[in-house]
Amino acid sequence: MIRSFRHKGLEAFYRTGSKAGIQPHHASRLRAQLSALDVAACPEEMGLPAWRLHPLTGELSGFWAVTVNANWRVMFRFDGEDAELVDYLDYH
Repeated sequence: MIRSFRHKGLEAFYRTGSKAGIQPHHASRLRAQLSALDVAACPEEMGLPAWRLHPLTGELSGFWAVTVNANWRVMFRFDGEDAELVDYLDYH
């Protein structure tokens, strides 16, 4: 279950479908990724090949990310079986 968001626009998209706070052309991929994240019990359940799941290092150790498109990622961490601090960002 998704417990919390860092990105307000992504949270609004998840809760209401509003595309105002996201890149509109990412909506389909984000919808699929957030739906999968909501039912995932561990990061590895987000490991579809096209999503390129990878653990983050350094200051973001403990977080995981999946690719949305090009440099855009959805980043999250798990606390038990719940995803938290879900973020949507352009890495570069």
